[in-house]
Parts: sequence; C-alpha cells; structure tokens
Amino acid sequence: MAHSAPLGLLEQGCPIQVEHDRKRRQFTVRLNGTCQALCRAACVPGDSSLGLLLCHPAPRTPSQRTALQSPLFPCQGCHDRAVLLYEYVGKRIVDLQHTEVPDAYRGRGIAKHLAKAALDFVVEEDLKAHLTCWYIQKYVKENPLPQYLEHLQP
Repeated sequence: MAHSAPLGLLEQGCPIQVEHDRKRRQFTVRLNGTCQALCRAACVPGDSSLGLLLCHPAPRTPSQRTALQSPLFPCQGCHDRAVLLYEYVGKRIVDLQHTEVPDAYRGRGIAKHLAKAALDFVVEEDLKAHLTCWYIQKYVKENPLPQYLEHLQP
C-alpha cells in the first residue's frame, strides 16, 4: 500500500509527495515531475530515445554509467527519485538506514521531507527507531520533537 502525503512546496510551487512503499521498505520522492522547477539552470536535454529532459547529461563514460546503476538508481536515467531506506531489525524496531538524494536536487529540503515522513511513520505505528543514517540523526537533533525522541531506540 502506497502512502502519499503532500509535505510542502518547492520552487515554482511544485508539490513534494512522499510515497511509502511498505513492501520495499522505503520512502520515495519522485523528482521527474519537478525537474524543470528544481534545477532549471542545470537541466540539459538528455540524449534518450524518449526525448526526455534530464537533470544531468546522459552518461558518456563507463564509470558514469556504472554510478547510475546503483541499487537506488538501477538503470540509466533512473536518477529521478530520492529515497529513504529502512529495515525491520526486530518485531517493533526499524532501522532508518540510508537517505539518498540525487546531486542535482540536494540542498532543496527533499531529504527533510523523507526524514519527517519516516519518523511520522515510526510514531504512527508506535515503533522504535534505530538511526543508522547520519541525515536522520541530524534531522532529529534539529527537530527534537517529544514524539520522535520517545520512539528512538536507546
């Protein structure tokens, strides 16, 4: 079951939607719909057969292609989403493991929306959270809300 919640606006009034995929244990923000607003100055026409506008030129070297074929971005041109990954490490304990935002979108508050959605999930489900991800640790320090703090695993 996907959970979508509008959590704010980016440049040009584009909404940020965080989706929760419980089966894959991840929160995602799809960025392809907000590409032009997010990185208008950085966008260049991609050389794909679909004629899409990509936020980076299509990779030219083998190392560039390999970098885009990570588990988070499994195919060329799939760098159009930001993700927060988690795993259950106990019956009622989740490990918030990793947050990834493509370079072209960093510094625009996307990771903050992912962190908030994940911590709200922990609170709503009355879980305990282990914070492996440095960004989530930073987010909690900057937003020490009681409902978050009482759900952190010591």
